[in-house]
Amino acid sequence: MVYDLIIVGGGPAGITAGIYGARYKLKILMITKDFGGQIAKKAVPIENYPGFKEISGQDLIQKFKDHLDKFEIDIEMDSVVKIGKNEIFSVLTKNGKKFESKSVIIASGSDPRPLKVPGEKEFLGKGVSYCPTCDAPLFKGRTVAIIGGGNAGFEAAIALSRWAKKIYILEYGEKVVADIENQELAQKTVKVEIINNAALKEIKGQKFVESNIYQDRKTGQDKELKVEGVFVEIGSQPASAFAKDLVEFNERGEIKVDFETFQTKTLGLFAAGDVNVGKYKQIVTAAGEGAKAALAAAEYLRNLK
Repeated sequence: MVYDLIIVGGGPAGITAGIYGARYKLKILMITKDFGGQIAKKAVPIENYPGFKEISGQDLIQKFKDHLDKFEIDIEMDSVVKIGKNEIFSVLTKNGKKFESKSVIIASGSDPRPLKVPGEKEFLGKGVSYCPTCDAPLFKGRTVAIIGGGNAGFEAAIALSRWAKKIYILEYGEKVVADIENQELAQKTVKVEIINNAALKEIKGQKFVESNIYQDRKTGQDKELKVEGVFVEIGSQPASAFAKDLVEFNERGEIKVDFETFQTKTLGLFAAGDVNVGKYKQIVTAAGEGAKAALAAAEYLRNLK
C-alpha cells in the first residue's frame, strides 16, 4: 500500500497534522514511539494553552489523542530510522518495517540533551533521570540535584518538591534564566538551593548515585555535592537524524523549512514543531505548524494529480 501521507511523531504537531490531513480524506499512517512527546512528561500544569486555564500535560495530550481517534488513521507504534525517496518516499522503522507514501511530515520533536559527563550513562535509571514527572516518587525523602537553571529546571524542582527533602539547582551561568514566576514558586517550597557558576564534571556512586562533582567557575575549585539523584534539564536536541539525506540542518541539528508551507528542501517532505528551526518551541505553535504542514501536504498531493 502507498499512503498519501506518513506522519512521523505523535506530539502536538503530529496529531494536529493527522486531524487536518484526515479531514482532507487523505490515507494517512502515523508512526510514533509514544503519544505526547515532551508535554506528556511536563512536570507542572500547563497554563498557556488556549481553552484551558490549567491542565496537566497528560490530560491535554489525551484530549489531542481522543480527537485524533475520531478519524480513520493507521497507527504504527514504532520509531523511524531512515527516510528515502525515489519517485515516492520510503520510511524504514526500528522494527524493520518499510512503508511507502507520496508525502511525509516529520513531527518527531526533540529528545533530552545529555550532559556527556562521566557517570551519566552508567547511572541512568540508578539515580540519573531526564523525566521528573516519571521518576519523582522514587526520590521521596532524598536529596537531589537538577542540572540547569532554565524554566525546565525550575519546573522540575517544583514537581520534585512534593517528594524530595532537598533540591539543588546547578546553573552554569552567573544567574538562572527561568521566569520570575517559576523562581518564586520554587523558592516557596523552602527546599530549593541555587548554585550558580557550577560546571558539572562527574556523577559518582557505587550501585546508585551518591554525589556529583562540579567546578566553581569563579574560583576554578572542584566541589563535591552529596546527592542521591541527578535530573538533567539542559534543553533538548531535535530527533531528526533519520532524514539526513533529504533535509538541510542548522548548527543545532534542526531542520530548515520554508515557514509558509513548512516544506524542506525535498518536495513533499515537511517538518513541523520542535524538530524544525522555528525559534519558539511552544505547544500551541507546534500544533499550528502541524496544521499548516498538513494543509501544504494536501495541496502538494493535489498538484501531483
